Amino acid sequence: MKKILIAAAVGMLVAGSVVAQESPWLVRARAVQLNMGDSDTTGLGLTVNDKTIPELDISYFFNKNVAAELILTVPQKQHVYSNGTDLGTFKHLPPTLTVQYHFTDLAGFKPYVGAGLNYTQITAEKIGAGTVTLSDKSVGGALQAGVDIPLTKQVSLNIDVKKVYLKTHVYAGGVDAGTLKLDPVLLGVGVGYRF
Repeated sequence: MKKILIAAAVGMLVAGSVVAQESPWLVRARAVQLNMGDSDTTGLGLTVNDKTIPELDISYFFNKNVAAELILTVPQKQHVYSNGTDLGTFKHLPPTLTVQYHFTDLAGFKPYVGAGLNYTQITAEKIGAGTVTLSDKSVGGALQAGVDIPLTKQVSLNIDVKKVYLKTHVYAGGVDAGTLKLDPVLLGVGVGYRF
């Protein structure tokens, strides 16, 4: 019995040291296709262009299954159209924080799902010679699903899809004309590095 207890204690110490050796930090770089939902209630026929953007994501693992991910990019310039006519541009910075659950018992790939919040700051508006403006911020939910495919012990290929709930009030001549729901879907491919 004493030998069994000693073996169990040694096994726990070895397992603990293996877990301790794996860093809780994961960084990913992605190329992301930003596809806008464009649901307009203003009657102006507003749409915003789709585009490909760079994305940097920093994840912290609380344990092998649960992580928090901060999703970052640089300020993005977007074009606003009214019934196909270019009205002008605005910039937005949309950091997003999600909490993820990673499925780790599958061989060869590691899928995950996540949910969280997006905060978007809208600036540098040049729309309709100043006659059309947007509210300067939006807070909304975010949903996420993806998969990491390990290439080495530290490097992985990542495929990711997110739905971000983002809307802005539209003001025409200073009067609230309604809302423009952008609600983009983001399709990303990139690489991850686990420190």
